[in-house]
Amino acid sequence: MLYFSSSISKLKLTRPLYLTLTKSLCTGTSTPFFQTQNPTSYDLKPLNSKISNFMRNGFVEDAQKLFDEMPHRNTVTWNAMIRGYFLNGQFATAVSLFNRMKERDVFSYNTVIAGLMQCGDVEGARRVFDGMDFWDVVSWNSMISGYVRNGRIGEAVQVFEGMPVKDVVSWNLVVGGLVKYWEFDLAEEYFKKMSVRDCASWTIMISVFGEAGRIVEARELFDEMPVRDVQAWNAMIVGYIGNGCVEVAEGLFQKMPERDLESWTQMVEGLVECHRINDALKLFMEMPEKCPKTWNSILLKLTRNELTREAHALLKKMPYRCVISWTNLIVGYFGIREVCDAIKLFESMPTRDTTAWNATIFGLSENDRGEEGLRLFMRMKESGPSPDKATFTSVLTICSDLPTLHLGRQTHAHIVKEGFGDIVSVSNAMVTMYARCGSMDSALLEFSFMPIRDVISWNSIICGYAHHGNGEVALEMFECMRSTSVDPNAITFVNVLSACSHAGLVDQGKYYFDMMRYTYFLEPTTEHYTCIVDLFGRFGLIDEAMSFLDQMKSDGFEIRASVWGALLGACRLHKNIEVGEIAGERVLEIEPGNSGIYLILAEMYSSYGRREDAGRIKARMKEKGVKKQPGCSWIEVNNIGHVFLSGDKSHPKFRRICYVLELLYTDIETQFPKPNAVLLQQVQVP
Repeated sequence: MLYFSSSISKLKLTRPLYLTLTKSLCTGTSTPFFQTQNPTSYDLKPLNSKISNFMRNGFVEDAQKLFDEMPHRNTVTWNAMIRGYFLNGQFATAVSLFNRMKERDVFSYNTVIAGLMQCGDVEGARRVFDGMDFWDVVSWNSMISGYVRNGRIGEAVQVFEGMPVKDVVSWNLVVGGLVKYWEFDLAEEYFKKMSVRDCASWTIMISVFGEAGRIVEARELFDEMPVRDVQAWNAMIVGYIGNGCVEVAEGLFQKMPERDLESWTQMVEGLVECHRINDALKLFMEMPEKCPKTWNSILLKLTRNELTREAHALLKKMPYRCVISWTNLIVGYFGIREVCDAIKLFESMPTRDTTAWNATIFGLSENDRGEEGLRLFMRMKESGPSPDKATFTSVLTICSDLPTLHLGRQTHAHIVKEGFGDIVSVSNAMVTMYARCGSMDSALLEFSFMPIRDVISWNSIICGYAHHGNGEVALEMFECMRSTSVDPNAITFVNVLSACSHAGLVDQGKYYFDMMRYTYFLEPTTEHYTCIVDLFGRFGLIDEAMSFLDQMKSDGFEIRASVWGALLGACRLHKNIEVGEIAGERVLEIEPGNSGIYLILAEMYSSYGRREDAGRIKARMKEKGVKKQPGCSWIEVNNIGHVFLSGDKSHPKFRRICYVLELLYTDIETQFPKPNAVLLQQVQVP
């Protein structure tokens, strides 16, 4: 019987067979073992080990059942259960079981401290720590690690300073924590105080110096190390690669006494980064283990460096390919705007997962092929995998860009049906879609039902009201945002300043611009300056707008065409031809093919009787080969979209539309003594 008990942990049992065996052991139905032996004499180690294994593999109910059926338990049994509950995210159950323990050892306390820190209950962990009769070094280290994990580095250092005895793990925890939160100088100070260091201690500081660009100091530390492990070599190689010294990293790589997968991967990726594709491929072929992850990282590096065609050529030659490889190439082709090649690649894929479909739909959306993206989404619903949150976000974005409210509503219904309605990113996309499609009531309704709102949520609703001319409401929403825990970002203030511009709130625009800089410490960008110039320009404050442009120059910003364009529009509105001429010429210096600027300048010159200057601008436009882009508008009627181009008479209902317009103008003529003769002349009924 003793032989059976000591050997049970070595048996290779199936899980059902094991459950049957342990049940018989615990209940005594097949053996009188528990009934005949002294409760304190038999070995609980096999059962405790099985509880740990159950918990480690996620079989919480099986572990609980085994625990409940055990007639005798020791402290190790309880600790295994508590640790397992924490491991599987059942924090409250773990704490409840800990509170039921009659006898605890230091491991019990340390397990609970680590578990509570893991779930963010820092104060609860501190209470457990304070309630201990004795602290070993692991207890102190658990507190330091927990404080670092929860972003409370100051308290971690305070605990470290209060430790009666510190081991090398303690020092590594506090140094690593300081590094994590960019306290490099303090980390270096503590490193110098260490009386005993292990490989991890040196490696941490080598990584710090490498990341900070102090590669010479990193190498000095590396050379000082009494013993180096493979992680230290890897840290030094990563440091060299990160600082552009790929050749030095290559030489160090060749000197390594042993290499692991990370060594090979970092070196290959470093060669790809500096466009040494052939060398990277050669090194990859020398790798002892060519795992798909490493191969896909090479393809990803190539595509991110816009070397997608080279990556595709390699993929054709290599046997290492999977759905991730194909998807990386699809993303790469969309990134260099080779849409046809991306679609061909998608259609030729032997198997496609949700990510591949999503990448293609999103790529079509980003390349102004939204209608094709919607058709692909329809195919995905019919024959592909189930859409996920990324799919719906992309589809809603397409509906926003077209815009098509009918398809947006259909997508919303599908989202609710699939259970993605409470996901923040999807809700944000719905708010944006409704706002861009002109349905602000629906946008506000979706926004109001969101259980959690992030900065994108607030930006979407503020932007919607601003773009629809409801500046006051947009500012009210911004003030509501400020009363929450969500801080505005640079995009928020673009929307706020845009709202001030649309509503004519000059003083508020100045106020919010200063708030952005001096309350939230956000540096203004070109978009913010454009909003302010537009705000001043709309109300004839041309001199103040020019002052802002001077401020832009002093702040080191290059004035973009959009800013000069905003000023030109203001000058056109308020008939300031002198400044308008300057603004227009600045735009044409940056964008010589902008047809609208030529036409605005010609119109301004003509309105002031400067016909020669107007003719000169038109001749210049002709000489540059610039042609006026036709105006485009569209409308959705009875769930059908209608697109109109200026001068285009191909619409099947063109004659009927013209007759209706003629009736409208006739009605205008009867209502007002001076009808708009210019508009009447523009209506040409065939």
